[in-house]
Amino acid sequence: MEARAEARYMRVSPQKARLVVDLIRGKRAEEALNILRFTRKGIAGAVEKLLRSAIANASERFERLDVDTLYVVKTYVNDGPRQKRIRPAPMGRAYRYQRRTSHIAIYVGDRQADVVGVTPVRAASPAPAPGVPQGPAKKSRSGKAGAKPAARPATRAGGAKSAGKGAGKSAGKSKAAPKKTDSKKSK
Repeated sequence: MEARAEARYMRVSPQKARLVVDLIRGKRAEEALNILRFTRKGIAGAVEKLLRSAIANASERFERLDVDTLYVVKTYVNDGPRQKRIRPAPMGRAYRYQRRTSHIAIYVGDRQADVVGVTPVRAASPAPAPGVPQGPAKKSRSGKAGAKPAARPATRAGGAKSAGKGAGKSAGKSKAAPKKTDSKKSK
């Protein structure tokens, strides 16, 4: 037994609506209403109204349904059409922005229905026997144990030299000057 309610073209971005809808997925309908009542988001009131509509749809559709046993089986928020708008910008330019809309759907049903988004608790996997290797050991690149990896050749940050304007100016300056050693102190 499942009933749904859908609100289309809601003037809220899907990202913001998903924050609220994710709070109630898999919860009992009564608990979900309480969560929505005390959620401090602008769309929470509209989602609460939508959930009440889904509960009413379920009670109308199925005569012998106990409303207290309903759960939020699945919920999702899809993108609606975007309204393109233009905002004035400095120096006679214009910035474009999009006013996003959402399509919100809530499905309620009894607990026997698959609850989407709630993962069952799995039993812990048994511990491996002592002394049994877990998997193949990692090999080093050179194949020798304890060997250092091969040094990479030094390259310039910019890659290959450019043949464009000013290419020859910095060619001699990139090398570091050799260190001067004092021959008198070495004795």
